[in-house]
Amino acid sequence: MALKKKPVTGMKDILPGEMEIRDYVLNIIKDTYRGYGFSAIETPCVEHIENLTSKQGGDNEKLIFKILKRGEKLNLETAKEEADLVDGGLRYDLTLPLSRYYSNNSANLPSPFKALQVGSVWRADRPQKGRFRQFVQCDIDILGDATSLAEIELITATTTALSRICPDNSFTVRINDRELLKAMASYCGFPEDDCDKVFITLDKMDKIGLDGVAAELLELGYAAESVEKYKALLDSVKTDADGVRALGETLKGVLKEGTAEGLAEIMETVSSIAEVKFGIEFDPTLVRGMGYYTGTIFEVSMEGFGGSVAGGGRCNHSFGQRLQGACGGRKEGVSLREEHRSRKVSPGFKGSFRGEKSWRTGSGSPDEQEQEIPEGAAPEGWLHRV
Repeated sequence: MALKKKPVTGMKDILPGEMEIRDYVLNIIKDTYRGYGFSAIETPCVEHIENLTSKQGGDNEKLIFKILKRGEKLNLETAKEEADLVDGGLRYDLTLPLSRYYSNNSANLPSPFKALQVGSVWRADRPQKGRFRQFVQCDIDILGDATSLAEIELITATTTALSRICPDNSFTVRINDRELLKAMASYCGFPEDDCDKVFITLDKMDKIGLDGVAAELLELGYAAESVEKYKALLDSVKTDADGVRALGETLKGVLKEGTAEGLAEIMETVSSIAEVKFGIEFDPTLVRGMGYYTGTIFEVSMEGFGGSVAGGGRCNHSFGQRLQGACGGRKEGVSLREEHRSRKVSPGFKGSFRGEKSWRTGSGSPDEQEQEIPEGAAPEGWLHRV
């Protein structure tokens, strides 16, 4: 049988020239994060299927490359459902593996713990330009710090890394809070149970505009009074820290006390201590789709790139029953993406990008015994940055 020369659909070979660029960019990023005190760790590319399907990974759980049981454990004749056939899968991000890693090793780690991970992840997505089924993520995470100092450090580290790999591109950090999103919806009269549906429509703002969002909400059957009030509120919000405080005053009674002030302080502190020049603004339409975000969320948009090049959010709950306690407290994430379009990365690199790829930098033996992750295994605070 003749050898198939092309990679599997959605995968790619990396030639020496492109590998040189990849190594150069990743070395700058890792160097930056080490300068902020993050320690390198590694997690396996295969995770327990129960962890991967814990209902905290959003749409990513629909894109898992699943692994069949092996040997005597695989019995096709008696299998009645998928769970009888599958016991593992390739990780779709580095966040969930970190929750298991910390639960298993927290006794031997400092607190707070600042982790740096770099590794391939896999998603059975539809391949398209700039999107592959295997790509590299580079995460930094802070576990054990429930204060907003963690957000401030993560945004500062992110912007410093971006400025070093793309020094000639201006960029803007857009920031919001899931508590503010929920309070705005509640203030306008949307049912609490429908918040996620409302946010799915709101997340289309950059594609269909404010009028398009309002029209879709009406089509979904929501009251015209609620939709008009929501539209007016979104249209009136200012994007600076004072605008956040003003919105907090408007939402008194439905917004958790201190949320608006805390977000405003993060914006002001980041602006005052940042090593590089960039914009930071409040975006009341910023949603972030991952199900585990419950607090601060942010994205970074950069001149010359479509969409966002980084994004993340804070979490204040655990990853499902099997990971109970693994992510207790808060979690923050940032995802960096870069499409290569024959442009210079930084003055230190003389080559150029060729082709297209995506960077996301806002994760058995049959004899292994399955172990439940104990409750209370995590510190109060967890912040994560991809």
